[in-house]
Amino acid sequence: MGESENPRRRGAQAHRLKRLHASAAQPPRGAKPDAMVDCGWGRLVFGHTFESAEKLAEVLRAEGPDRRDIAFYVRDPHVLLALAPQELFLDPSHTFRLDLATYRAAPRRRQGFHIRRLSTRADAEAVNAIYAQRRMVPVPPDFFWSARDGRTLTVLVAEDAESGEILGSVMGVDHARAFGDPEKGSSLWCLAVAAQAPHAGLGESLVRRLAEHFKARGAAFMDLSVLHDNEQAIALYEKLGFRRVQVFAVKRRNVINEPLYAGAVEDEGLNPYAQIVVDEARRRGIHVEIIDAEGGFFRLTHGGRSIRCREALSELTSAVAMSICDDKRATRRIVEAAGVRAPAQLTIDDAAERAAFLERHGTVVVKPARGEQGRGVAVGLTTADEVEAAVEAARQHCNDVIVEECYQGEDLRLVVIDYRVVAAAIRRPARIVGDGRASVRELIEVQSRRRAAATQGESTIPLDAETERCLAAAGYGLDDVPDQGTEINVRKTANLHTGGTIHDVTDETHPALIEAAIAAARAIEIPVTGIDLMVKSARQSDYVFIEANERPGLANHEPQPTAERYIDLLFPLSIPQPVREAQRRRRE
Repeated sequence: MGESENPRRRGAQAHRLKRLHASAAQPPRGAKPDAMVDCGWGRLVFGHTFESAEKLAEVLRAEGPDRRDIAFYVRDPHVLLALAPQELFLDPSHTFRLDLATYRAAPRRRQGFHIRRLSTRADAEAVNAIYAQRRMVPVPPDFFWSARDGRTLTVLVAEDAESGEILGSVMGVDHARAFGDPEKGSSLWCLAVAAQAPHAGLGESLVRRLAEHFKARGAAFMDLSVLHDNEQAIALYEKLGFRRVQVFAVKRRNVINEPLYAGAVEDEGLNPYAQIVVDEARRRGIHVEIIDAEGGFFRLTHGGRSIRCREALSELTSAVAMSICDDKRATRRIVEAAGVRAPAQLTIDDAAERAAFLERHGTVVVKPARGEQGRGVAVGLTTADEVEAAVEAARQHCNDVIVEECYQGEDLRLVVIDYRVVAAAIRRPARIVGDGRASVRELIEVQSRRRAAATQGESTIPLDAETERCLAAAGYGLDDVPDQGTEINVRKTANLHTGGTIHDVTDETHPALIEAAIAAARAIEIPVTGIDLMVKSARQSDYVFIEANERPGLANHEPQPTAERYIDLLFPLSIPQPVREAQRRRRE
């Protein structure tokens, strides 16, 4: 008889396993038993304070909806996993430790931003916006607010010195306060920097300030957990003196953690603009068939209805509407006829006429009549030579070139779905901030890497003739070293694909701008579009229409529910009942 068939042997093994479970971990002497801390995004569970693996597994099973609990310092993770292999998994992260006794502060602080404790509800909302941008679990703003004066949790924010915008955040946990840690440890969690942050060294500065905070409190070390393949973050931590330690974390299998235990899904090749739609469809039980991942093509099927899409473009958009958007001159004529204001434009292809147009308006924009992603667009041209050079560059993308008045203001993108504005954002050109040490080229490369990491490679700053022209206009070359705190716009256009940044203004956009965007969409008869306006301010009514995009990037507008409203349009019967009731009440 084989071992698996021997009941007596099986019983002995079960008894030994039970005894092993019971002695899986011994709490540190003097520490609070079964310790955990609510961090807002979930609970940080100190695994080594639990006397039994059974109790630890029970706590992890009680994880709240849409939360991410982490059992840290699990001494015998294999024993814990043996209790619930279908529910728990070993987090594929490394743990790094900074010895605070030997840590030395940076010789000088970086300029252009300052780091302080989270102190207002606006801070909490800004941190959540960064979490959403980085696909991290959001924290209820009230939690941040209620925990702002606590000593167990410390939340720091990096604030732009000029604009007051929150650019990054980090959370720290004081272990002595959390569970009476006899080793006097601390840990770092949720380090996040906004994709649009122009300053170099934000992440490093947040880590350093938290380390200095805990060192001043008498902590002996600061630990952190980082995914094993996050090479950029690991390089930063090693630079600061962190070293690997054999500490393990266990998490519960849930939707949030799925990529960590299930591996890459088949449609991993989708870009962020297609992926956000596919993810929302799957959440609703809509079948997804990837047609061509590289091109962003997929088919959605639900309840007998099947629709092919390319990112935010679907079969519901007619070929006529798409051709109107494709031809910027046709777009202008149609929306202008509907009462939407547009800038003055030159229709004659003649150098002398262009020179006269430039003299009348002072500053002009040159762009190809057909094209996307900001290719061939030159903004802020003030000399005839610049205009002619830009015309030749634009002709590389389309023979038909547009010259129009340059409206001084900010670039506002409004996403219109089913003739309702669901998101509005100011788009700003790529810029860098000097630190007195790095060259312009190096600063651009740092900023470009940050943008690429935040957008899965969709947004980078090209080192091309247009970038060099913008730098020259500001008095810089690629190898110059700007003084500390000097801000330089390295592009004139705010297109995200050339490194532009996006700043949500949905809740503060003037009604006149909302009405203009909806009027433009109705004139084109397009159910999903990104309407671009130039505005003095999102809070003011003054504007001019720039263009309509038939395939707006929905992923650029998180945390606004762009993907949800897109799927609502495609499959109205998939709308969750509570949402449907709320929509009905609003209509009434």
